[in-house]
Order: sequence, then C-alpha cells, then structure tokens
Amino acid sequence: MPALRAFRHRNFRLFYSGQAISLVGTWIQQIALSWLVYRTTGSAFRLGLVTFSSQIPMLMFLPLAGLISDRHDRRKIMLLAYAFASLQAATLAVLTVTGTVRVWQILLLGFAYGAIMAFETPARQSLISQMVNSREDLPNAIALNSVLMNSGRLVGPSIAGVLLVFIGEGWCFLINAASFVAIIASVLMMRLAPRRTPAVRASMAQDLAVAARYAWETSPIRLFLFLVALISLTASPYTVLMPIFARDIFGGDAHTLGFLVGSAGLGAVIGTVLLSMRPHIYGLSRLVPFTAASAGIALMLVGISTNYWWSLLFMAILGFGIIVTAASVNMMLQSLVDEDKRGRIVSFYAMAFLGMAPIGGLIAGSVASQIGAPATAMVNGACCLLGTLVLMRARPAIWNDLHGLLSRVQKNG
Repeated sequence: MPALRAFRHRNFRLFYSGQAISLVGTWIQQIALSWLVYRTTGSAFRLGLVTFSSQIPMLMFLPLAGLISDRHDRRKIMLLAYAFASLQAATLAVLTVTGTVRVWQILLLGFAYGAIMAFETPARQSLISQMVNSREDLPNAIALNSVLMNSGRLVGPSIAGVLLVFIGEGWCFLINAASFVAIIASVLMMRLAPRRTPAVRASMAQDLAVAARYAWETSPIRLFLFLVALISLTASPYTVLMPIFARDIFGGDAHTLGFLVGSAGLGAVIGTVLLSMRPHIYGLSRLVPFTAASAGIALMLVGISTNYWWSLLFMAILGFGIIVTAASVNMMLQSLVDEDKRGRIVSFYAMAFLGMAPIGGLIAGSVASQIGAPATAMVNGACCLLGTLVLMRARPAIWNDLHGLLSRVQKNG
C-alpha cells in the first residue's frame, strides 16, 4: 500500500510504535499543564508566559542542537533527551500531587523541557532518513510521522479531559513520565547502519554559517522557512487561547478544552493522512500557500463564532491548515538537502515552526489579557492571511527554482 510504504523498514516500525505511546503522554501533560495554570491563576498572560518558557529554548538552542546532530550519534542524543524528559515530568508530578507546585517552578521546568526537546527534535527528524534508508520512502516516512504526531494531539487531549476530572493534573504528569519508557525501548531495539561523518571538521561557527548561507541563498528553502515562521507566530498560538475559550466563552470545563484542541488534532490527522498518500513531493509548493491562508481564515472564524459546534469545525480546519503547511515544507526540505547538512537545516525548520511559537504565544496571551481571546484570534488570523498573501507573490519564481532542485535530486538518485 503506497500510503504505508515506509513501514517496510523495521527500524521505522519500531520507532513508530514507541513514539505513539509517548506522544499520547506528552499531550496529556500539555493539556493538564494548561488547565492547571489557568485553573489556579485565571491569568491569560501567565498561560502565555508558561507556553513561552517551554518553547523559547527551541529558538535559543536549535542551531547548536542541529550542528551536534550532524556531528554525533543521533540515537544517543535521542535516548538522553527522553531520559531527561521523563525526569522532568516526574518532578512536575511530585510537586503537583504534594500541593507544593508554584508558577515559578512550572516556568523553570518548562524551560528545561524545551531545552531537552530542542536537542531531541533535529536528532529525531534527521534519524528518520537512517530509519528508512531510502530517499524514495523518506517523504512518506515524514508524512506518517506527522500523522502520528497529530494523532497524539487528537487522542491525548481527549484522554486528558477525562483524567483531569477523575485523577487531577499531577497524575497526568506521572503518566507522561512513564510513557517515555516505550520510546526509549523502541530506539534501543533499532539496528541502524553506521553513518559516515566528515573526518575533518571546521569550527562550530563555520559549520553553522555554511548551513545558514545555504538556506538563505536557496530561494525555495528561504521562502518555505518564512512561511512556516509566519504560521507559527500567528496561527499556532491558538493553544494559549483555548483554555479561555473553553471556560469563559463556552462555559465549559476540561472536557471542553480537550475537545477544542482535539478538533484541531483531527484536522491535522486528516491532512497528514492525505499527505502520506502522495507518491512524491511534486506539487506541494503550490499547495502550501493555500493551506497557510486557510489556517488564517479558520482562526478568524474561531474568534467570530459563539457556537461551540461551529467552533469545533473551524478548529479542525485550523489544525489542517497549520500542519499540512508545516509537514509539506518538512517533506520538501528533507528531500532536497544533503545528508551532511540535514541536522542543521532541520534545526532551522524547527526554529521556524517551534521556535517562533513561544513568541507568538506570549504575544497572544498578553493581547488576550487586554482585548479578550476572541478579538486576539481574529487579529492573529488576519495577520496570518495577509502575510501569506504577501509571500504568495513570490511563488512563480520560487517554483522554477524548486523544480530545478528537485530535478537535480532525482537525477543524482
């Protein structure tokens, strides 16, 4: 079956099964943490601050993490990251269950988690090429990985909504800590071919400069990174606003929050499943401007809507637009770049997608505390739409450059 062709590779199957369990735990923790902060503080600004503290390390550490991923054993980096992430979740669980958790502790632990994931992300994304060991199957593996990531977003919040009612936030954090055992075991069981690394290395600064210059001078990569950064800055911060919508707009509880975030996850899963069915990456550059624009429009409609059921539909469209844009860009980038630059280019992509999110979240939380969550959603959605329209003007020239790059990659095998 073409949509599942990456599963022919044993290493990818192992990784997929372990990651499936771990991602559900991660989303359970994220929803529980948002609910804990808003339940105890009632502050939209502090919600944004918590998001900022956990994601800003992406912007700070990803360039270094990408370089380390290119120079060292990516599997060992991942194993260390998962062990530390489990410890972080366990610490948060103990503090919460004992009733001693404070906002400053959440901020500090959030920063630690963000730093851990900054090193895990380029290592994991780059290791996928070693798991499948086939350039033809790589786009499908990336698409299937996106399906998995967003299935976790769909399932995790729904489970979290139930768990929060019956066992509380602290035990949700403990479940996440235990879930890392699955991904650690699966990574240990993988049998990977040795990866050749350059015998002579330049300084770290020179290596980063080479990759940065390559990304900037290659016009399709530059445009795609700008587009992903835009959607991350303006559309992705919806997660900061959802606890406010759940409690203050719709008069709901943790269940309501779980369904709102889960609807975005459902849209994202549908989008990434459709991407996994594509036989190649051709045509994606024509698709991403429209999916980015749809995310902006959907977020504006979320801000306008006062009907819960319509809002669930708009959230699904929002999740579809964000993730199809980001996953498509990831598929194209990893199909274009050379192996020796993969970790650094992936880190630039992660900076654009994950590193801009904390800035957007902090802005959204601050603005929402002044004008309210609905108005903030409308403003963010309008900025996403207008920014996409500006970037679309460069699309014909970018397509010509991209077509040449893809032809060269196909010729080189």
